[in-house]
Amino acid sequence: MTFTPFRPALPASLPMGAASLVLLLSLAAEAFSGPAAAVDLPLDARALKAGGVEFAAPERERGATDLSFPGTVVVPPGQLHVVAAPVTGLIEAVEVAPDELVAAGQPILRMRSPELVAAQRDFISADADANLARDRLRRAEALFAARALPERDLRTAETDAATTGFRAEEREHALRLMGMSEPEIEILRKTRDYAPTIAIVAPKPGFVVSRYTSPGARVMAAEPLFTIAQLDPLWVNIQVPSSRIDAIEVGAPVSLPAQGATGRVIRIGRSVDAATQSITAVAEIKAGVDRVRPGLAVTVNVRADNDGPPQWVVPSAAVVRHRERSWIFVRSEDGVNAMPVEVVAQNARDAAIRAELSPDARIATRGLVALLAELARRDPE
Repeated sequence: MTFTPFRPALPASLPMGAASLVLLLSLAAEAFSGPAAAVDLPLDARALKAGGVEFAAPERERGATDLSFPGTVVVPPGQLHVVAAPVTGLIEAVEVAPDELVAAGQPILRMRSPELVAAQRDFISADADANLARDRLRRAEALFAARALPERDLRTAETDAATTGFRAEEREHALRLMGMSEPEIEILRKTRDYAPTIAIVAPKPGFVVSRYTSPGARVMAAEPLFTIAQLDPLWVNIQVPSSRIDAIEVGAPVSLPAQGATGRVIRIGRSVDAATQSITAVAEIKAGVDRVRPGLAVTVNVRADNDGPPQWVVPSAAVVRHRERSWIFVRSEDGVNAMPVEVVAQNARDAAIRAELSPDARIATRGLVALLAELARRDPE
């Protein structure tokens, strides 16, 4: 059967972080309560009738169960690109706004920099030296071929040409690192006309998710200017209580019911958060990704296969709390057997539990106050 998990009601005054903490600690409490054993409650039929106790058969659950956890939508790290200032300078114009979609190579900012002018001057000087050294090498080769120049002078000319050529290439590479394009460098080489400003372009297509500067600001080299993100696919960081982590596995289907998005678990963390006693599982969302946004707090349903102990569906009223454990009451020959169970998921009507029950077992669905009082008397805290 399809199971819709129940979220405990939380006070409206709690902030989101505190509400998540309350939820996670309530789910994880079972992991710290220690082992518990079944307790026999010898009650005859007259006592059960007087307490208004009624019994019903549980429903064996087959297939899989959807477990509900809180999560946060994030951008995968490999899809975030930080655009930094290539040189120290002044921001003249910002040409894109936050959340704007940009294409690779699109100008997003223009800045003015004295360092850029100095780098162009160094390139022009190095390029002129390289041209002169190449001319000298050609003359030396012609003289050497006519036996009018010693080989030593030819080797010296070859070394000078190589050295000046490497220096010119180095200066050209520095201009590329500063953001000058190949056409701009060629124009500089031919016209010797300095460009005092430079256009910074988007390295990848995506959305501008952060902007750290504005026109008129002075920035230093390597200072972040923009963050551009590719938003397909997205990840969801799922906070799974440590007591539930064994119920999910890599590859398990996930869904965001409020947003209509789906995906799969791609990674399960190894460390436990000391504050919430939760473990982060990461799911990749591919279907319906346009309906979620980075930073959005969501409810995530994770499909868990029913392995290990048998899983049953019982009325929520049939499950009670005692000694930090969840219990049900099973009819026995001499009365009632109080049995600790693991609650996999719960909503206002039903609860999915794991317990070793016989196919003909009958559990108490009414009159649980009297049974809980008897359990507390025989198994006090």
